[in-house]
Amino acid sequence: MKKKILFAVIIVAVLIVVSASMFTVRENEYACTVRFSKIISTTDQAGLHFKVPFLDSVKYFTKATQLYDIPPSEVLTSDKQNMTVDCYILWSIGDPKLFYQTLGTTSVAEQRLDALTYNELKTVMGTLAQADIINMEDGAKRNDIYSNIATDVDRLARTYGIRVEDVKIKQFDLPESNLNAVYNRMISERNQMAEKYTADGNYEASIIRNDVDKQVNIIVSDAEAAAAKLVAEGEGEYMRLLAEAYDTADKKDFYEFTLALDALKQSLKGDEKTVILDGDSDLAQILMGAAGK
Repeated sequence: MKKKILFAVIIVAVLIVVSASMFTVRENEYACTVRFSKIISTTDQAGLHFKVPFLDSVKYFTKATQLYDIPPSEVLTSDKQNMTVDCYILWSIGDPKLFYQTLGTTSVAEQRLDALTYNELKTVMGTLAQADIINMEDGAKRNDIYSNIATDVDRLARTYGIRVEDVKIKQFDLPESNLNAVYNRMISERNQMAEKYTADGNYEASIIRNDVDKQVNIIVSDAEAAAAKLVAEGEGEYMRLLAEAYDTADKKDFYEFTLALDALKQSLKGDEKTVILDGDSDLAQILMGAAGK
């Protein structure tokens, strides 16, 4: 009976020792074997690994990219204007051993990243005027500035085993005391731009209107001249045809008599039927002769 109990105890002890000597590593993490507060080995190979039981412990760190939303902080521009910067940083652990030795935990790492990023932002923003930051120009220029900030922070963070992938500025805010002044300046600038565009537009419109009026006058003058020429040519042709048609004295007398009849016909269209004629006129003689018959 005692042998069975002893054997069972030995089996249990062996199982405990074996389980204490093994650990597993996932694909997205580092595993650091720690003995007496010192890292003796580091691995990022997924699978089953072994360590000295009871003496060694395992510290895990993620390989994944982490996002740290840095609390908004104030910086001073080159023209001595305060601005509040709100940004975030993307980072990951590049050297787990160095990370454990210098920082140890994620919370400490975020505090260090906060300080590094703020110092870099303060340095860079101190070289820029507020108007260089708040303007309507192409945002690519500001992106170059942000890229340089990320590069500098990454260089400093590598001494802690951290790899900084990007630093993004979400927004620049103005302190409450500066908001109205900046808004008024921006409104004034936009009003000046609007007035300039309006003046330029009116000037261009006046040029176009003057040119159109000039063209209209030229076209009307040319048309009137052409019409007068055509009228003159028509009248000349008319007179030529009359001259050809009534080239004898009899024809001329007949033409004049026809005109007199037309005039008499036009005068008798109204309510007044009285016509005063010279007694010696041919038309009077004809009418008097027709009345006598």
